[in-house]
Amino acid sequence: MRVVVARVSKTFHDRKGRDVVALSQVDFAVESSEFVALLGPSGCGKSTLLNIIAGLLPATSGQVCFEGEPRPGRPIAATVFQEFALFPWRTVRANVEFGLEELGVSGIERVERTRRYLDMAGLAGFEGKYPHQLSGGMRQRVGIARALAVEPAVLLLDEPFSALDAQTRTLMMDELLHIWESTRQSILYVTHNIQEAVFMADRVVVLSRRPGEVLDQVPIKLPRPRRESQHADPVFVQAADRIWGLIKSQAQAALLDGEVEPGAAG
Repeated sequence: MRVVVARVSKTFHDRKGRDVVALSQVDFAVESSEFVALLGPSGCGKSTLLNIIAGLLPATSGQVCFEGEPRPGRPIAATVFQEFALFPWRTVRANVEFGLEELGVSGIERVERTRRYLDMAGLAGFEGKYPHQLSGGMRQRVGIARALAVEPAVLLLDEPFSALDAQTRTLMMDELLHIWESTRQSILYVTHNIQEAVFMADRVVVLSRRPGEVLDQVPIKLPRPRRESQHADPVFVQAADRIWGLIKSQAQAALLDGEVEPGAAG
């Protein structure tokens, strides 16, 4: 499935009724099976754009198109949020089954798909646990398994590991890449972390400070599968330096202005 973001703009109204432009003429595509990171300074509209792509917010102008034939009974897109967003009264298994129930997937297939994606996310043996019994990293694994279980054509992730400690974040990045290499779904991954974006993505779309516009698209030529040792690779260092060069002044200006995105964080 190919995702085309065509000249998307978004305007909010502040508390005084004034127009605040969050996004302006954003234009890029995510190719089929491609892993794309969306990066920019705080308040640049990353999360707003992801919510527009997910169908959770309307664009003020422009459009998002999904090109390709989705499989019957599968949604076009599923989203993993920064907050774990699990049902505390449901077990791990029941949380993962939720989307399948909403799609009307039959009992036998629902059980099989739930088991497959629990295994893929490293949750075997935790099926009967409740969210409060899990670590932050395990809870986010449940969120990822739940999104994968509905087998969307496109997976959208909004800074899914930002609330985790550094070691857990590194492990979860490796897990997500392993899952993506198994499924080869199109992924759009929102992050504010340059090293994370370079390590994971095939291409990084860099947004400016508000109103968010595409400053550049940086291809990442690192071979796969990715390994931690590649952080010292000249290709990695050059890509990270190029991205930082694009957003350094943008981030400094946003910080000085105290910019906060009116409709969503990031």
